[in-house]
Amino acid sequence: MTQGGNPLALEVGDEEMLERVAASGNAMIARAITWANINSGSRNLAGLAAQAEQLEPVMREFPGKFERIPLADTCVIDTEGRNILQANGDALLLTMRPDTPVQIVLTGHHDTVYPPETPFRNVVTQSDGAFNGPGIADMKGGISVLLAALAAFEDHPLSANIGYRVLLSPDEETGSLASAPLLTRLGASAHVGMTYEPALAEGRLAAARKGSGNYHIVVEGKAAHAGRNFNEGRNALMGAVRLAERLDALNGQMDGVSVNIARIDGGSALNAVPDRAVLRFNARVPDAQSQAWLNSMIDAILAKGAGTDLRLSLHGGVTRPPKPFNAAQQSLFAAVAATGALIGQKIDWTSSGGVCEGNNLFAAGLPGIDTLGVRGGAIHSSDEYAWPESFVERAQLSALLLAKFASGAIDAVAIRRLMPA
Repeated sequence: MTQGGNPLALEVGDEEMLERVAASGNAMIARAITWANINSGSRNLAGLAAQAEQLEPVMREFPGKFERIPLADTCVIDTEGRNILQANGDALLLTMRPDTPVQIVLTGHHDTVYPPETPFRNVVTQSDGAFNGPGIADMKGGISVLLAALAAFEDHPLSANIGYRVLLSPDEETGSLASAPLLTRLGASAHVGMTYEPALAEGRLAAARKGSGNYHIVVEGKAAHAGRNFNEGRNALMGAVRLAERLDALNGQMDGVSVNIARIDGGSALNAVPDRAVLRFNARVPDAQSQAWLNSMIDAILAKGAGTDLRLSLHGGVTRPPKPFNAAQQSLFAAVAATGALIGQKIDWTSSGGVCEGNNLFAAGLPGIDTLGVRGGAIHSSDEYAWPESFVERAQLSALLLAKFASGAIDAVAIRRLMPA
């Protein structure tokens, strides 16, 4: 149903557009496999550049403005607790009809979690028919779906009624720290967001998403010989352990909040008191209130200290805020379900603890669907897979959504107005 209560229906130009998507199915899959065979791990700058070279000509086929945008270096805490700069790949931005009254933002990422040295390098077809390969679901397949849907939509008689921007970022898997300003700017200037992360199990969409933050606590002590002057040392590694225990104890104290102690860097020779350590942890929060609670608890833990003469410094924080399933999201998801029903697709959704660019867009005031990519699973592992038939399915859903935004059958402006000020 639309906001006005009228049922959606297939309109002039819709069926022809869906046929164009279906006809592009083999090409859609073939290029996704080609792209997935390129290692573009977030820190593989050469691989990211090679992937961008593949994507650029496809994006330039559209008559809008294409930009290849160098991103700023990002600060990271190394194993010694030093703040160093790390380079990023380029973001790719396509702008179409920016002056039309209805604006859509479509996003994806061309980086993956797989480092250059991974043995998991090429897409193969499994015995069950699924494609298995690095990034085939997350999200080279999603990018192919996105671009195929737009190509088919551009020949729709109502395509001129909406404008859109397509952002493909190189750093989603490391938190979108460099592309965050772009996401914020685009989110603040549009009405609906469409992001192409792979669908959840059985093709479901992600509704509410938790917020996520990565934290690094640098602990500085004093080095000493473990035998000659042990008592003069101040063990930074033990300080990190004490902090880890207190942080872990936060689990279960607030509904929906989780703190995962991920790693402690520190120590060297067995006969030396460690003078430096780095404690790293990830936190998930369901809403702004729990995020404020978590921040206050971390502050209290740090204020208590970690041991005599140990110095503490906190880095990081929540960089992807929570994405609750509010009135705007509920209205948008109902419209997506109604659109899917027109082409025999049952659309369902569930909450997710995972995060993505959709969190950033939502924080900028943009309602959105962020699991419009292919059906698959086991992402971030050598078992990652995608179902071949889902390429056409998901591209048809996206193309039809764009057509309904263009006809006004789904009122994107009204959905955006439901977002809190």
